[in-house]
Amino acid sequence: MIAHLAYATGSPCPTLVLAADTVPQTESALLEHLAGVRRLLDATGNGHVLKIALVRPSPHPMYDLEYRFVQALPGAAESFDLRGSCGHSILSSAVVAERMGMLPRLSVGTRVRVHVLNNGDSVVCEVDAVDRDTARFTVHSVPTRVIPLTELLITGEPRTAVAVDGELHQVSLVSSGNAYAFLDARTVGVKDPDALFAGGDALFGVLARIRAAVTDQLGWAAGGAFPKIAALLPVEAGRIAARAISVPSWHPTIALTGAVCLGSAIRVPGTVPWRIAQELGCPDGLEIVTPGGRTAVTTAVQDIDGVASLCWVSVERKRVTFQGAFPLEPSAPTTL
Repeated sequence: MIAHLAYATGSPCPTLVLAADTVPQTESALLEHLAGVRRLLDATGNGHVLKIALVRPSPHPMYDLEYRFVQALPGAAESFDLRGSCGHSILSSAVVAERMGMLPRLSVGTRVRVHVLNNGDSVVCEVDAVDRDTARFTVHSVPTRVIPLTELLITGEPRTAVAVDGELHQVSLVSSGNAYAFLDARTVGVKDPDALFAGGDALFGVLARIRAAVTDQLGWAAGGAFPKIAALLPVEAGRIAARAISVPSWHPTIALTGAVCLGSAIRVPGTVPWRIAQELGCPDGLEIVTPGGRTAVTTAVQDIDGVASLCWVSVERKRVTFQGAFPLEPSAPTTL
């Protein structure tokens, strides 16, 4: 099997991209196969690669690629989560798919239309710049239908109370791109972005316990990757600071799907992100400030028959580097 590796700047790790037609098609056989892939990665010093993407040309005339994301979970090689998506891995897949011959040569202005099999999302990867080993994109998350903003609320409410350590915490549970729990960092004693970005094990533990309580309250499987969680703070006009947990530690920036979700959430009245955005003035666009850089997000909302509805979310300045192709076999101890 030939595997490909690409890294989207800001992601916790590279993405291992495999041709979907070269792996088993049933879920049980696929997961058994991918457990073997993880063991090979561990054996070659590449156990840090926890993102796997399966791609093939799409038979649907609206799309160029079919994409399936597999999140490898820390611990046992057999531990995976198939429920969500990963925007950074989608971009990595677009770069690799060109090299696999699944796409024409990427050039400025090329739009790669991706069908996400995990959740039915449609994502358009628009090339802004490209050279031998890197490409820069603007990513458009385009719902397959115009969605009333209130349908993005997982519980149907803009804020949900969860009990942790004897205290009630107000979080907003929003699903757009991926499912997220957003909370105001000031409610857990963090007063400014510097303190948010410097927060160590104690803050991580608080957020992890809140996320676990949310998962339990929703009745979702414990130990999975979703919902993700991010703590937010106002910075200045148009800018919100965010600190998010990934698998299995702090995210160095924020997931691309997290940027999409936050960009959507600031438009939903009553949510924690909406309230912070109201403090600052974030009408359509938002710059998310993270420990690893800044991400620009634009959200398009229209009034459809008197109902505010999400049309699309765009995330700018996402860079991907192709890191190489290699045989993924027991006899090929390649170190990436």
